[in-house]
Amino acid sequence: MKTSTIAILAGATVIAVLGGMTAFVMTGEKDAFAECRSGAVAAGPGGIGGPLELVSETGETVTDKEIFTRPSLLYFGYTYCPDVCPMDTVRNAEAVDILKERGLDVQPIFVSVDYGRDDAQSMNDFTYNIHPDMLGLTGSEEQIRAASKAYRTYFSIRDPEDEYYLIDHSTFTYLVLPETGFLEYFRRELTPDQLADKVQCFLEKL
Repeated sequence: MKTSTIAILAGATVIAVLGGMTAFVMTGEKDAFAECRSGAVAAGPGGIGGPLELVSETGETVTDKEIFTRPSLLYFGYTYCPDVCPMDTVRNAEAVDILKERGLDVQPIFVSVDYGRDDAQSMNDFTYNIHPDMLGLTGSEEQIRAASKAYRTYFSIRDPEDEYYLIDHSTFTYLVLPETGFLEYFRRELTPDQLADKVQCFLEKL
C-alpha cells in the first residue's frame, strides 16, 4: 500500500477519534471562532495540546512556552517521508508566506515522529530546505510520544528493523496560539490559499 494511501487512512482514523469527542466550546461560553470553523472541532474534557518538552533543531530542550511564541502551524511527520510530509510542509510554508503578505505573522513548526533517525541536525537540514522560519523539533521516544498524545495524532513505524523503514502517520496541521493553545486542525486537501484564508479568519478575531 502506498505511503500516501496509508496517510489518508491514518488521518481518517484520527478524524473518527476527534469526531467522537465534544465540540471545542467550553460549557457556558460562546465560541468566538465559530464562523471560522469548518465543522465541530474536537477537544473533549482533556482538550488538545498541552505541556510539551522536545528538542529543537539547535539541540536545545524546549517547552511549549518556548515553542509557541506566536501563532503557529504545527505538523507531525518525519524527514525521511518520501512524499506526504514534503508536500504538506511546503503547503504550510506557502500559506505562511501568503499570510505574511497580508500582514499576519505565523510560524510553521515541524515535529518529527521518527525518534530513531531524526536528530537535531537532520531537522535543521529539513527545515532549512522548506522555509527559513520553520522550526524543527525532535526528541526521545518518550518526548515524541507525549507530544503526539497531547495533539491526538497517530503514528506507527512499519518494519522497524529495516534501515529504510516508513512511518504511517496522521496528516493534520494544527493552528496553535501562545497562551490560547490549540484552536483548529486543517486537512491536507486544502491549498495554500485556502489554508491562509482559514487561519486569517481565526487571527482576525483575536
